[in-house]
Amino acid sequence: MAFASERERLAVPATSAAPQLLGAVLTHDVDGERVSVRITEVEAYMGDADPGSHAFRGQTARNATMFGPAGHLYVYFTYGMHYCANIVCGTEGDATGLLLRAGEIVEGADIAAVRRGNPRNPLDLARGPARLAQALGISRPLDGADVFAHPLQLALPAEPVSRELLSTGPRVGVSGPGGSDEYPWRYWLTGDPTVSKYRPAQPRRQPASAGATALRP
Repeated sequence: MAFASERERLAVPATSAAPQLLGAVLTHDVDGERVSVRITEVEAYMGDADPGSHAFRGQTARNATMFGPAGHLYVYFTYGMHYCANIVCGTEGDATGLLLRAGEIVEGADIAAVRRGNPRNPLDLARGPARLAQALGISRPLDGADVFAHPLQLALPAEPVSRELLSTGPRVGVSGPGGSDEYPWRYWLTGDPTVSKYRPAQPRRQPASAGATALRP
């Protein structure tokens, strides 16, 4: 399929966009300090068809960006201490997107290390969605930002990753519906050392009146 632009390559369901995004490089320029990450792992979230998605129950003030056009960041705060970043996919109103789970810092490693508290293992700079967002300096003010416009710059690979280099499996830490093998919507570059380890969800205890478990993006 021929695409007119890089944005159009993301204007497909997140499960189809995932191979387009693996190997892509996302750069964030903060007052001339540039950090770039090569994306090695993502998770697809499929809107109202996905019980693991923030958008499963419809649009809210928090998830409104998910319902917008492809190629924008959806940034959310989780567990009271971390930001995570997603790239919106599909067509406007679909609310599908890809959580940026892990990557390799390819520019600005010294800056990323300071932001991350100088971890001993450089592979840990952006291994995990919260670490990746922190390394890139992404927080809630970037919610809705265009990934193809300053201060962000997304460069997709010339071709989507080949099936031989692509692995899939269940998403990390998604409990209840949406977290089973029926949703093999985590995609990663096979054998890449920056990919995070799979951990099944550990359901949190809640009072009977607390309602459903909080949803992922």
